[in-house]
Amino acid sequence: MVSISIHQPVPASAAPAIESPKSSFRSKNPKDINILVEGSTGYIGNFVVKELVRRGFNVIAVVRERSGIKGKNSKDETLGMLSGANACFSDVTKFEFLEESIENLGISIDVVVSCLASRSGGVKDSWLIDYEATKDSLVVGRKFGAAHFVLLSAICVQKPLLVFQRAKLKFEAELINEAEKDEDFSYSIVRPTAFFKSLAGQVELVKDGKPYVMFGDGRLCACKPISEPDLASFIADCVLSEELVNKVLPIGGPGKAVTPLEQGEMLFRLAGKEPKFLKVPIQIMDYAIGVLDFLVKIFPSLEDAAEFGKIGRYYAAESMLIWDPETGKYDADSTPSYGNDTLEGFFKRVLEQGMAGQELGEQTIF
Repeated sequence: MVSISIHQPVPASAAPAIESPKSSFRSKNPKDINILVEGSTGYIGNFVVKELVRRGFNVIAVVRERSGIKGKNSKDETLGMLSGANACFSDVTKFEFLEESIENLGISIDVVVSCLASRSGGVKDSWLIDYEATKDSLVVGRKFGAAHFVLLSAICVQKPLLVFQRAKLKFEAELINEAEKDEDFSYSIVRPTAFFKSLAGQVELVKDGKPYVMFGDGRLCACKPISEPDLASFIADCVLSEELVNKVLPIGGPGKAVTPLEQGEMLFRLAGKEPKFLKVPIQIMDYAIGVLDFLVKIFPSLEDAAEFGKIGRYYAAESMLIWDPETGKYDADSTPSYGNDTLEGFFKRVLEQGMAGQELGEQTIF
């Protein structure tokens, strides 16, 4: 195991010259590799910070002084979440502030890891975070020497029917173009399937003997969920692995793909309850979306409400697996697997211990 050695930033007056990206950071010891993490207090971002620290990298976590949803965490609580990393207090939505904050660190940046994601998937929030703030992190990172950019994206951008998906794809294209223009710059675009957390919404209902709710027959969609620690480990692999450079990397967890029906059956079995299912016609969502789309034309303020309905409809019907455009189907077999944590093990732990520690972070959609 790599020993953890955290470097404290040197004063700005003693800042070293920024190294050229031509000097590969991959030849350095982990403790000498400076990694800037955006979205570091988000649900996935916090796992990524911990994993990078565990591997001995010098982690600079960009964070607001009051982090969390609506700034619920104090500065001390925020620092506690980032144990072993260096906190850089800034605001990713304000370019000049972010630029000044990084400059004041007095160090060069080797790698940027962006775990930024819209909290809601709303129209304005998606373009602000999934595109603009993420792009700004690329621009600032490049200015201070970053030779590699690891992007946490999402597998669902394969079928971009939603605003946040289009925002993510726009940045992905610009990131790839940046690498094509400069052979000394590289990227890794990570597109995970569903997180364990996103599938745990009905655990307490099943535990209390209530029916498991699903759309249609429960087979409309499937996924190969990956645990947050396993995803963080894969993202950390992208820092040094030459095999993961300049690639779009869809990734799921171990085992076969599971449908909502199979997830429900698993929960009832683990809870020792008689299976009870409530099947909701998907057409109900279609009707609601149609009504909202009509109302938006009269009341533009309902724009986000209409988008939320479309997001719910998307996840109720679309699989989080690799999409094959030639067959027009999702392909579970070609969706890569990584890690050791299983959904069954997660469900069992949550049934026994509850959802403590599984709260959403500040940069997480759903």
